Amino acid sequence: MGSAKKSSAARTARIEEMRRAEQARERRNRILTVAASVVVVAGLVVGGVVLIQSQSDDGGGSAADDAKSAGKFVTDADGVRAWKGTLGREHVTKSVDYPVTPPVGGDHHPVWMNCDGDVYEDEINSTNAVHSLEHGAVWVTYNGDAPKADVEALAAKVKKTPYTLMSPVDGQKDPIVLTAWGHQRTVTGAADPAVDVFLAKFVQGRQTPEPGAACTNGLSK
Repeated sequence: MGSAKKSSAARTARIEEMRRAEQARERRNRILTVAASVVVVAGLVVGGVVLIQSQSDDGGGSAADDAKSAGKFVTDADGVRAWKGTLGREHVTKSVDYPVTPPVGGDHHPVWMNCDGDVYEDEINSTNAVHSLEHGAVWVTYNGDAPKADVEALAAKVKKTPYTLMSPVDGQKDPIVLTAWGHQRTVTGAADPAVDVFLAKFVQGRQTPEPGAACTNGLSK
């Protein structure tokens, strides 16, 4: 009888020990599950923050681009409009929503348009042309209202002038516009004395963010 009681007590003790061990395993599993959930949630939060930051910094959104080019024109006594405000200088591969047409600066494509007296018959990408402005080029642009004779005369002048480029821009308000980094003015035609004055002042002028940078070995169309 005594032996049976001892055996039963031993089994009860073993069962109780096994129950405690099982409960301990369940507690450990619950702790591990909660910990894993916290890690997953934290990862999602961090990933979301990184995604939002990357969307804000990649130059693809118009709101971010506007913020990087905040400001306004102030017209100087010589008729040149100077941009007063911020002009971003980041390299981006997406389109940029510039606040003015043609743009006078801002974030731009990593590759510039060739601007060694290059004349383009068709419209060019503004983000490439802005990179040329950064190198100290003057961009001569015209729309469909510009007289053909003036376009031809300006093209001949550009071809003789290093650090210049020329192209049509249908979206611009005035028939003929001259643009440098942070500066812009309209002219009445190829014979307007303001053309030579603008070129003399702004081709590789003091406004140039990267003086001496190349105007060749970029894009040619």
